[in-house]
Amino acid sequence: MLEGEVIILSIKDFFTKPMLKIALLPLVFTLIIMLVMFYTAAGYGFDSLQIYIEQTQNGQNVMIDEEAPFYFIWITSLMAFLFKYSITSWLVGFLIYTVGTIFIMMFSVFLTVIIIGFLTPTILNVLHKRHYSHIQTNGFGSFLSPVLIAIKSFIVMVLLFILFIPLYFIPFINLLAINLPFYYFFHKMLNYDVASTLLTEQEYRYIHSKKANTFRFRTLLLYFLSMIPSLMLFSAVFFIIYLGHGYFIELEKLKKVEDKNKLIEQDL
Repeated sequence: MLEGEVIILSIKDFFTKPMLKIALLPLVFTLIIMLVMFYTAAGYGFDSLQIYIEQTQNGQNVMIDEEAPFYFIWITSLMAFLFKYSITSWLVGFLIYTVGTIFIMMFSVFLTVIIIGFLTPTILNVLHKRHYSHIQTNGFGSFLSPVLIAIKSFIVMVLLFILFIPLYFIPFINLLAINLPFYYFFHKMLNYDVASTLLTEQEYRYIHSKKANTFRFRTLLLYFLSMIPSLMLFSAVFFIIYLGHGYFIELEKLKKVEDKNKLIEQDL
């Protein structure tokens, strides 16, 4: 099956009634998180941070609400000090933009991974019944396996962030340097969640040895889609469908080869 056909099939499956029902879960989950974050920030207001910095620059003493969270007091005090000087002011402005971009991307990627972790078995079960009921699936790994994979992937991601620090100040290249660690974590978690639900460890190793680049291309495409905030509300379900079809197709090919080899052995 051509890649375009896999994408079209995945889109058709996404717009079926069972999948659309499941797709509402990421929307509700995301809205709850966003509302909590919004009302927490709105309690003190982003405008108050700007006013605090401006007043401090003018030499005025500004009192901070003692009930404000400790991180709010710490951040405003530090930023006010740094904004007193033009050099540090420019540097802080650059870092705020960079860190803000990283935070938004991190939130999007981690939210996608969390949603996928909960929805993967349900979605793949629907796909199995709809298209691949003739194929037997056997997952691998233990209850702690996803946690260990997540910890390992997170450590590597952090190390990549540290390694790429010099590249963050180079235009255009910094986009690649920022995204590569996130993509690594996204690829590892998404790939493991789907593969470990459908395949045995031996089947996964065999398919990965033959089609590793194909699945990297697929997860890279899905990673770019995850960067679109409004689309992210629903795309997590599509991610599992698309990657699930990829593994189901490869598993089907593998089963046919195994059945053919068994017939040959019987004839011998």
